Amino acid sequence: MLCRTLPRVPGASRAMSAVSLLVSPGRCLFDDPLRLRVRGLSPGQDVSLRTALTDEAGHLFTSVGLYRADGGGELDFSRSPALEGGSYTGVEPEGPLWSLESKTPLRRLLKKDVQSPLQLRFSLHQAHHPPGALLAAAAQERGFMGEGVTRVPVREGRVRGSLFLPPGRGPFPGVIEVQGTGGGLLDYKASLLANRGFATLALAYYNYEDLPKDMKELHLEYFEEAVNYMLQHPKVKGPGIGLLGHSKGGDLVLSMASFLKGIAATAVVNGSVANVAAVLHYKDNTLLPIGFDSKKLKHPEPGVGDIRDIFHNPLEEANRKSLIPVGKADCKFLFIVAEDDRNWKSDFYAQAACQLLQEEGKEKPEVVYYPKAGHYLEPPYFPLCKASMHRIVGLPVVWGGEPKAHAMAQVDSWQRIQDFLHRHLKNNLENKL
Repeated sequence: MLCRTLPRVPGASRAMSAVSLLVSPGRCLFDDPLRLRVRGLSPGQDVSLRTALTDEAGHLFTSVGLYRADGGGELDFSRSPALEGGSYTGVEPEGPLWSLESKTPLRRLLKKDVQSPLQLRFSLHQAHHPPGALLAAAAQERGFMGEGVTRVPVREGRVRGSLFLPPGRGPFPGVIEVQGTGGGLLDYKASLLANRGFATLALAYYNYEDLPKDMKELHLEYFEEAVNYMLQHPKVKGPGIGLLGHSKGGDLVLSMASFLKGIAATAVVNGSVANVAAVLHYKDNTLLPIGFDSKKLKHPEPGVGDIRDIFHNPLEEANRKSLIPVGKADCKFLFIVAEDDRNWKSDFYAQAACQLLQEEGKEKPEVVYYPKAGHYLEPPYFPLCKASMHRIVGLPVVWGGEPKAHAMAQVDSWQRIQDFLHRHLKNNLENKL
């Protein structure tokens, strides 16, 4: 545990000991639960818990919870309800973490260097509004690579990315994780999955090292090379691997599952059943990017767009050159759907994928819907990004979601993704530890 106690302020009861704010454990993974306790308060005392996190670029994220001590002068955040007027209310042990908001407008919390942790800083103050004197402080490091997990930069043939390997001899179930349209290499999801027993390749596909700088055209042969790299890796247990894709990464893993061999399971998080943003080539096949109608762009607030309704329907005949032939796939599917996704109609796309598979006599996929969740469904306890710059659209857009519902969806969906991949990559689980 990491904690720091401060002397009680003048006038406090001499019978009471110093106030202690305890966080456990002192170091953990980012997707681990948060446990906080307070001791040494006066019975029924009102206090404010302020939480702060500074990202890699120096931007500050904060939250505040308002509490009242129990009859013994203690708070256990797994049982003590947060009162109205703060960033979260009710019994929310992880509320201080998932309710963080950026002080910089249009800022999304990202982690680019997974080999260094983020630090949460907690401070407990007297009273509610305004917060008074500091009573106690504590800190916690939340990392992305647990003990024994290794990160291997991948520069094999044309393939670029990071491979994360769990501790032990293996071999392990293999997963390729593909992010959205931001470009570069983001490997925080892959690193967290490796802690749960998966050999995970975070695959870059543009604007990284010697890869193309833009996303005008993509070739599925590149992704096929990444699949073969994983299937041939001595630490990866075959006969097939899993795929995980979010947003643009979602339609890419759908295309991989539809055209490529060696895929056993594919998890799609708020993805599209249409090819998006770039022409996609594979041998003699070409998928055009789905069209859109800019007149359907809405502005919920000045300078910020809502693009949910702008894309054309890929099931209509005029747009079928963008439709991914999901019915060709021979793997298991899991679709994670946020019903308040404002990026596009991920609920409609999941239903369309089900239709395409069933038309070909394939098993109906597993689809999980989350009301009031938004587009950026991350691993647990990442704060909700309400709006940020859309790299492809070229303006800030809203992403949807309500903080608490979105947070609960992240916890549930992250576990479902792991369970799904373990279940359908079960031949990969005979680890020789």
